[in-house]
Amino acid sequence: MMLIRELVQQALAIGYLTIEAEEQLRQLLKKKYDSEDLNAFMTLQQAAMAGHVKQQSRELLRS
Repeated sequence: MMLIRELVQQALAIGYLTIEAEEQLRQLLKKKYDSEDLNAFMTLQQAAMAGHVKQQSRELLRS
């Protein structure tokens, strides 16, 4: 399974977070993770709030 920071890097690189990646993040956040993963997750949250990363799940809600 991937690390949180790897999923975050992918999402930041393409500017998009798929439903599958969101679910992977949920599962990874239920387990032990280090401060680097936590910082990466917070960076992703900030990028999403700023509109730099779009979330597939939110786009489906608007449809």
